[in-house]
Amino acid sequence: MNILRNTALALLLGISVSAFAQDSGAKQDMKDAGSDTKSAAKEAGSGVKKGSKKAAHATKKGTKKAAHKTAEKTGDAADKVQQKTQ
Repeated sequence: MNILRNTALALLLGISVSAFAQDSGAKQDMKDAGSDTKSAAKEAGSGVKKGSKKAAHATKKGTKKAAHKTAEKTGDAADKVQQKTQ
């Protein structure tokens, strides 16, 4: 009877310890997944920031170029009108 009780106790104790170890592993997996997600979000945000700066710079450059070209053509047209009116 004593042997049976000790065996049952040892079996229950072994099951509870292994269940606890599995739960701890699952918690760590969740922490790792959260950390990986955080890192991915940071990298994505960094890429968006870099792309936005590049696009804004290109837009600014293109706008200046268009404004200069427009001013040049406006000046040319004004000169043509002036020549025709003289």
